[in-house]
Amino acid sequence: MRGITISTENIKARALDDRRSVHHAVKATPSAVPAAHSLNETRLALLTEIDNAKFSWFHVKVAFVSGAGFFTDAYDIFAINIVSVMLGYLYGAGDDSAFSSLPNRSLTTAQEVGIKIATPAGVLFGQLLFGWLGDVLGRKRIYGMELILIIVATFGQTLCAPSIAVSVIGVLTFWRFMMGVGIGGDYPISAVISSEFSSVYIRGRVMAAVFANQGWGQLSATLFSFIIVSAYRHSFLNDTPSGVIQSLDQIWRLIIGLGCIPGAIALYFRLTIPETPRFTIDIERNIRQAGRDLSVILVESETYTVDPDMVDQRISARQATTHDFRSYFAKWENLKVLIGTAYSWFALDIAFYGLGLNSSIILSAIGFGSPKKGLSPPAEIYQNLHNASLGNLVLSVAGLVPGYWAAFVFIDRWGRKPIQFMGFAVLTVLFIIMGAAYHKMNESSGGRAMFVVLYCLANFFQNFGPNTTTFIVPGEVFPTRYRATAHGISAASGKFGAVVAQLAFQWLKDVGGPNEFLDHILEIFAFFMLTGIFSTMLIPETNQKTLEVLSNESQEDFIQPVPASEYGTGYLNDFQSTPIRLRPIESPSSPSRPPTAFSTRGRRKGTATSLSSHSHYASMSDLSVAM
Repeated sequence: MRGITISTENIKARALDDRRSVHHAVKATPSAVPAAHSLNETRLALLTEIDNAKFSWFHVKVAFVSGAGFFTDAYDIFAINIVSVMLGYLYGAGDDSAFSSLPNRSLTTAQEVGIKIATPAGVLFGQLLFGWLGDVLGRKRIYGMELILIIVATFGQTLCAPSIAVSVIGVLTFWRFMMGVGIGGDYPISAVISSEFSSVYIRGRVMAAVFANQGWGQLSATLFSFIIVSAYRHSFLNDTPSGVIQSLDQIWRLIIGLGCIPGAIALYFRLTIPETPRFTIDIERNIRQAGRDLSVILVESETYTVDPDMVDQRISARQATTHDFRSYFAKWENLKVLIGTAYSWFALDIAFYGLGLNSSIILSAIGFGSPKKGLSPPAEIYQNLHNASLGNLVLSVAGLVPGYWAAFVFIDRWGRKPIQFMGFAVLTVLFIIMGAAYHKMNESSGGRAMFVVLYCLANFFQNFGPNTTTFIVPGEVFPTRYRATAHGISAASGKFGAVVAQLAFQWLKDVGGPNEFLDHILEIFAFFMLTGIFSTMLIPETNQKTLEVLSNESQEDFIQPVPASEYGTGYLNDFQSTPIRLRPIESPSSPSRPPTAFSTRGRRKGTATSLSSHSHYASMSDLSVAM
């Protein structure tokens, strides 16, 4: 197969020639070896076509459709940063009868932990569930289901209200968990779809562009918070106490509810995206359909050619079974990669979510943008929300968003491992400095400004570093039949780290006094960044390598023949054989049957061939179409 150059037009012609040669070869001998060899060649030709495809509008569409989900995910996750402050004013512990005490009210530790870990906990569950489903049912079949769940759960949050039986925080926690399940499903499916549709030369940038939408989502959450809070300024300064409370209640519902819009826009495109050719080839074992899908992807045509003159063949290919899963990951060279991707993501999310979901607390602790003294309660509330939104906006613009796009620029030049090494190393140094000098910097305005600069740098090197690469690498290094599952396992490890970070942060930060333990928390973050350097050594460099090479499996004999004497038996050469009955296809001249992809009317011009009037058999690679 090496050295063969194929175009989108001759994929079909090659497949037809191969099939005819197989037909005659099988007549001459009962062995199915020529058929398997031919299908292997066709499979590798299709994969080569994908890997060598030039950048096109289809890749832009994939990046947009997948990225819109990450925009929604990040918006919904990080909007709680400012919303939790408002919820504290409305439903937190304190004197309900005294309006003057409202600025001092806040959520209890249990309430704060509940609403902040509900989403990461749901994400963890969703990543495992949808990752597995993506390999079992297919990427296309479930792509969009997770977005529907996100939209419903987000809308449900906006309708939360207190009752006698359950508190509003309890209901909100439930909906945020359900939203997290949908967000979790977005990670493995979007990563795998963007990976499997991309050519070798642009795969890193396509996946980085998809993930970079997380930065725009975080930025939008803080920007909309700032705009909406500013829009209610008159109400805070002039309304009665009940009017101020009503305004607070409207603001947090608006901020959360706006997260439905980008998801609703992207939903149609997700439901109509085609199945990835790699899944069609390797899991559904439908090489012919993959050729058609690839033609549509590359030349945007929707007419196909079909050759029904094929012999019934039975073949064997690697399948996702419990036995095969254990066999694959029992090899250290495969297991170490999963450990490396999973732990690297775990270590990263300890700090990423430890900072990201608590940035308002940290900014308030260092006095950055604190409201002036002597203000009326409504004015103090407004000033606090306004400054918190502005502070988070500064962090997003100065560190988060630029980091994502720096990774986009260099991901296919430097490679994944160098960027991840660099990110973990720089973060280790930054967190040591921030932790060791925390109290010293907090003593002066200049020191606090320096702390914010270091905070922005930490955000920058998280995204121009392991936050991007831990998303990309698991979508590349595993075989197609386990790619979504393994990505889900790696991502779930990260969200387990996020849950641990939230639990530890909320209960450790006040040890020794309010926010007195923050310096040691930053030092703990530094330790986990250091361990990430070592886990990075376990993963391979994936830059400019095909997904099949990275899977660490031989591709020359991926499809194997099943001898007639062994039809229906268990395993053949470590592969589970799957005998399949192929149904005859009716003659296209039948007047009762409408035109289909199998009829001459569905052929591309210039490729029509005469068809006999009797029934024909579909090939293995036409199976899903025939059925």
